Amino acid sequence: MAVTLEQARRVGYTCLKALLRFAFMVANNLVAIPSYVLYLIVLQPLRLLDSKSFWYIEGVLFKWLLAMVASWGWWAGYTVVEWGDDVKAVSEDEAIVLVNHQATGDVCTLMMCLQDKGTVVRQMMWLMDHIFKYTNFGIVSLIHGDFFIRQGRAHRDHQLVLLKEHLEKYYRSRNRKWIVLFPEGGFLRKRRETSQAFAKKNNLPFLKHVTLPRLGATQVILKTLVAPQENGTPAGGDAVIKESKSKGLQWVIDTTIAYPKGEPIDIQTWILGYRQPTVTHVHYRIFPVKDVPAEPEALTHWLYQRFIEKEDLLTHFYETGAFPPLQGQTKAISREMTLSNLWLVGIQSLAFLSGGMWYCIFQYFYHCLF
Repeated sequence: MAVTLEQARRVGYTCLKALLRFAFMVANNLVAIPSYVLYLIVLQPLRLLDSKSFWYIEGVLFKWLLAMVASWGWWAGYTVVEWGDDVKAVSEDEAIVLVNHQATGDVCTLMMCLQDKGTVVRQMMWLMDHIFKYTNFGIVSLIHGDFFIRQGRAHRDHQLVLLKEHLEKYYRSRNRKWIVLFPEGGFLRKRRETSQAFAKKNNLPFLKHVTLPRLGATQVILKTLVAPQENGTPAGGDAVIKESKSKGLQWVIDTTIAYPKGEPIDIQTWILGYRQPTVTHVHYRIFPVKDVPAEPEALTHWLYQRFIEKEDLLTHFYETGAFPPLQGQTKAISREMTLSNLWLVGIQSLAFLSGGMWYCIFQYFYHCLF
């Protein structure tokens, strides 16, 4: 079939836009990430004198970096509509966020929709695949204190030991509040067949839109971070708890991401913007951690139930275009998540100004030395 002039123009425009967006993203990374690292190097004396203030500043810089990533999608028309419980109500409490995983764009979506949730973004810890350590953002996550988990049965037990040690060392000493986890352990398209075979073998429900979650990391987080009075297990970092008077982990936020027609956005699309503007839908359910069982068998059942509910939520969404109402509601209520373009431009401008400042500083010292 012959390509019309209008179609050729549209393809050309899309390619040009993608090229310009990619160039901007590269420039953005080249100034923003080194600036983040250099600011924190300069502030190392403050870390020794006043650790709390240092990690506060680091958190603000971290939030700004995530806002830059969010801006790439926001300006391409990749917006978010939220459903279910309002998580702003628990934004100052400690919580574990359990998310279904379909594509690399899930992380970008969370970076966007959590921007307007108070201090959450700057005080959150991410659990992600170890391969992420080797991306351009890996150095930022390492400094921030995120945990890179290595997948595979051969590494599982050792990784859980390392996770416990990491939480005890960094979670409360850096005043973290939320911890984000993808319990499925991989993308839906990669794990679905294996999960369905496991479900059939163990007489569990057949799931198409999610996979059965893995227990290990969730159990370690709950055992380590839940305060003793809530489930009888010791919380991690006792000395830090006494100092900060932490109440321990208080909430489990069950988060379900849904894409129109079940077509997820990947990181390449987020960066290049060649897909038409898309609304991603995010559904939240909040559970008090005191209602979550501590025993492994009961916890496994509880966690399976959450993902069976996710399956029902996604089935309803794909059939109707909306999530079902919460219990006690007659109609589901959605909330359009918004970002300030002025604020995003301000952050981007600050990044490029910082890059220019560091360049001038290095030039000055170079000329002084040579």
